[in-house]
Amino acid sequence: MKTIQYMCLLLCIPLVYSCSSHPEAVKTETDTIPVRVMALTQQNANAAMAVSGQFTTDDEVMLSFKTGGIINSLNVKEGDAVKKGQLLATLNPIEINAQVQQARLSVEKAQRDYQRTQNLYRDSVATLEQLQNSKTALQQSQQQLNMASFNRQYSEIHAPKDGYILSKLANTGQQVSPGMAILKTNGAESGKWMLRVGISDNEWAVMQLNDHANIQTSSLPGQSFEGVVTRKSEGVDEATGTFSADISFRGKKPKAIAAGMFGKAIIEPGRKTAGSSSWQIPYEALLDGDGSTGYVFVTNDNKTAKKLKVTVAGIDKNTVTISHGLENATALIISGSAYLTDQSMISVLPSKTATK
Repeated sequence: MKTIQYMCLLLCIPLVYSCSSHPEAVKTETDTIPVRVMALTQQNANAAMAVSGQFTTDDEVMLSFKTGGIINSLNVKEGDAVKKGQLLATLNPIEINAQVQQARLSVEKAQRDYQRTQNLYRDSVATLEQLQNSKTALQQSQQQLNMASFNRQYSEIHAPKDGYILSKLANTGQQVSPGMAILKTNGAESGKWMLRVGISDNEWAVMQLNDHANIQTSSLPGQSFEGVVTRKSEGVDEATGTFSADISFRGKKPKAIAAGMFGKAIIEPGRKTAGSSSWQIPYEALLDGDGSTGYVFVTNDNKTAKKLKVTVAGIDKNTVTISHGLENATALIISGSAYLTDQSMISVLPSKTATK
C-alpha cells in the first residue's frame, strides 16, 4: 500500500513544477494595462479668436412706471421711431389722482389747524408745544402732497431721447408692479453700436482693450467691418457662465444692422507673448485637480505611462486648457488613467474611430 502512495507522489511532482516554472510571464501579462491615447497638439494663444454675439447699443434702457397699477394706454409698438418727450404709455389715473387729492385735502386741513393754533397762542390759550406740533403737521402734509404729485408724474412713460422701441413687454389692461419693465428703447442713431460677444476665460486672459477686430453679419454677406474691443467684463455672467466683451464699430454703423441681430467677429490679439501656448485636453483626462494645478498621464513610447503635473489655465464644458506641463509629451492617455501609477506598463488600444 505504501508503495502505491509513493508512486502517486512521484507522478505529481512534474505537474507541480510545470505550473510554477513561468511566474514572470504571468505577472507581466497581468501588469500591462490597456489604455487609449490621443496626440497632443500645441495651440498658439496669440492666434486670432473667432467670437459671436448680438448687436446692441450703449444706451439701451428699460422704461417702467414708478407706481403700480393697470396700464391704461400703450401708444407705440415694436420698431416705432420716437421723439424725446413723446408720451409712450400711461396707467389708469383714478387711483393716483385720488391719492393726490387726498394729500391736497390734508394740506388744507393742516393749514387751518396751524392758523387756528397761531391765533390761540397769541391769546395765550394754546401752548408753544401745540403751535410747533401744528406747524410740523402742516409740513408733513405738504411733503405727502409733493410725493403724491411726483408719483403721478411718473405714472406716465415718456421717451428719454430720440430713438426706437426695441421691445414691448406688457399690454394695455395688464396690471403691473412698480419698476416692472414695460418698454425697451435705444437711442438708435445717437447711440454707439457694438457687437456684444461671449468669451471663455482663456480668451478673456488674452484679449486686451483696443484689440483690432473684423465684424461680419449674415445680413451683409461677403462684407466685413473694422471694429475695436472697447470693453471686457470683470466678472462671469451668471446666466451664461461666460465672460463678455464689446466690439465697437470704427466709423458709422451699417444700415442693415439692427439691435438683437446675430453677428460674429475675428479678434486679433495685440499683445504677443512669447511662449504663450496651450493644449486642449478632455476633461476626463485631468486627475486630482486642485485650483490651477492637476495631474495627467502621458506616454512617449506607447509602453510606459508617466505622471505629469500640469497648470490649468481654464475649464470649458467638455475640455480643459493646459498652459504648462506638456511641453515634452507626445501622447496623452485619455482612457484607463484610473488604474495607472507612474511608470506603469501599458498597451495602447486602437482608437474607437478605427474600430468597426
